[in-house]
Amino acid sequence: MNRARNALGTGVGFVLILVWCLLPVAWIISLSFKSADETSVGSPQFLPKNPTLQNYRDILDNPDFIDALRNSFGIALIATFLSVIFATLAAYAIARLDFRGKRAVLSLALAIAMFPVVSLVGPLFDMWRTFHLFNTWPGLIIPYMSFTLPLAIWTLSAFFREIPWEMEQAAQVDGATSWQAFRKVIVPLAAPGVFTAAILTFFFAWNEFVLAISLTSTTSSRTVPAQMSFFVGPDPFNPPYGQLATASVVVTVPIIIIVLLFQRKIVAGLTSGAVKG
Repeated sequence: MNRARNALGTGVGFVLILVWCLLPVAWIISLSFKSADETSVGSPQFLPKNPTLQNYRDILDNPDFIDALRNSFGIALIATFLSVIFATLAAYAIARLDFRGKRAVLSLALAIAMFPVVSLVGPLFDMWRTFHLFNTWPGLIIPYMSFTLPLAIWTLSAFFREIPWEMEQAAQVDGATSWQAFRKVIVPLAAPGVFTAAILTFFFAWNEFVLAISLTSTTSSRTVPAQMSFFVGPDPFNPPYGQLATASVVVTVPIIIIVLLFQRKIVAGLTSGAVKG
């Protein structure tokens, strides 16, 4: 009897949490199929009266949005690739080598990751204009890496510490160099952590708004979150809710695909890091 009650309570709680989390998503999807006339009226109904794909046609025919989508993909992928490489090498050194100030390095890295982004916008704006990095891809990739590297280093160092040192030594005894042992033995064993660091880095670069809106001025390097702030309607009191919702849906699709493709590795990476770190 108690087991049935517990199961019922768990099921009800799960349904409530699921509805709470998915209701905003369902509302945005429904909003993307509504016409401008329907979204402009007060208190619109949840389901569209006359579903239309016009918002999707307008978004996909918008050259500024397509340029921003290309910028988001390129900047996020490059930032993720470089961050994972540097974080892997740094985390391996921190996990395997004994040197003075190791804890200070990890603490400093965590402090950098927790530093407020807004406080850096002003200095970065002046520096990037001086170095001709304003409104360029490197002008966004560099600060993205600065904020994602510490988290990636923390995640990967926990995995490298749990890998037995004897496995690397055995590979070297068999004739492998230090680099070959690292690349062919250590990195594959730390694959869940590498995937976790890559996914977290990609999500940050894909969704970041403050730096993207502050360090760009044209669509040549502006990402989708920043470009969406330029979607304006006929007046400030009638923004294009349908197009904003449609752009949000289009931008979310790649994230959903990535999560579905790598969900096992993501879960393995997060749980292993939590247990072993």
